[in-house]
Amino acid sequence: MSRSSPPPGEPYLVTLGDVLAVMAANRDPGPFTLGTTLRLGIAGAESNVAVGVSRLGGSATWIGRVSDDELGDLVLRELRAEGVTTVAARDPAPTSLLLKERRTSTHSRTRYYRTHTAGARLTADDIPEHLVAGAAVLHITGITPALGEGPAAAVTRAVDIAAAAGVTISLDVNFRSLLWSEAEARSILRPLLCRSDLVFAGPHEAALVVPGAADGPEELAKGICDLGPAGAVIKLGEEGAYALLDGQPHRQPAVPVRVHDTVGAGDAFAAGYLAELLAGEPPERRLRTAALLGAFAVSTAGDWEGLPRRSELGLLDHHDDIVR
Repeated sequence: MSRSSPPPGEPYLVTLGDVLAVMAANRDPGPFTLGTTLRLGIAGAESNVAVGVSRLGGSATWIGRVSDDELGDLVLRELRAEGVTTVAARDPAPTSLLLKERRTSTHSRTRYYRTHTAGARLTADDIPEHLVAGAAVLHITGITPALGEGPAAAVTRAVDIAAAAGVTISLDVNFRSLLWSEAEARSILRPLLCRSDLVFAGPHEAALVVPGAADGPEELAKGICDLGPAGAVIKLGEEGAYALLDGQPHRQPAVPVRVHDTVGAGDAFAAGYLAELLAGEPPERRLRTAALLGAFAVSTAGDWEGLPRRSELGLLDHHDDIVR
């Protein structure tokens, strides 16, 4: 068991999930062929958020299972290097794998290998009650419960602890059609949504958990809040975001950048919002920072590698090339 603790007395975010080894084609657009060079990295929706929060000066704890091999070592080493507290059982099962290729200049394609892996063996027993109960925010996503009964039970256990302790519960719907069907997702995620305080979703994801709601972001956000959450943030890509927070509507335009890769944008957006929530900032600041982190994510390579430190948030205020 690998353990460390968040800084005493400091409000922190806790999250749980699977971190994958990522093998990305390191070449011009095209299919995987013999001789294609690959770049090794790591990624996971929950760990991406933890890194984003940490880079902005917040405290973040990630809970999971990692392989007892070099890839497991890599996961822990990178997260710790980013200042993320890790609570991770070592497991003999292999590390989950994601293969990513740029099939054309405008289309990326991914393949998951997440069955019988260390992350998929997460259980309710892996969730330390004191760490969740002591957090300011518990952040969960729709990916972890899609990995199987054990991970789903772990998420439910974390939510039970957080709800009993009065911890703010944040849910990113994060629907992945490669992992489960819409019907399966709805049956598991809707109860979690009803127990959450804050929900992030794209329009399709919001409609999945609130069937029958009108297509507009205003109606989707209201439909989510009508189920219990005090806040709903509808992520609209290049159109920015719409949020309904404690009954008050907010609109946040996207930050204009040249798009390099859209993968990780939603996680970055959530990280920016939650970092400012931990810092006690008002909704307008939370949404602005969320939009900035989303812009950094889409304009750089990797799921989290291009996320900014707080001192860099002003870089995107300038749209000309500047040497600094």
